[in-house]
Amino acid sequence: AENIMTTDAPEKEIVSKWRIACDGGGGALGHPRVWLQIPHDEGFVECGYCGKKFIHESFAKKVK
Repeated sequence: AENIMTTDAPEKEIVSKWRIACDGGGGALGHPRVWLQIPHDEGFVECGYCGKKFIHESFAKKVK
């Protein structure tokens, strides 16, 4: 039998601020804290470490 590893889809979070911090969650299992700026024209930003997508609430219905 093959051992197939699957990865979960990156998390998404609706946020109310344009500048947010991501540390991967999970305490020691996370990553260094980084500050991310959500571009006003796109409405979302993805963390370069964990891939989590932060979507500004004003774009919540527009961004998939």
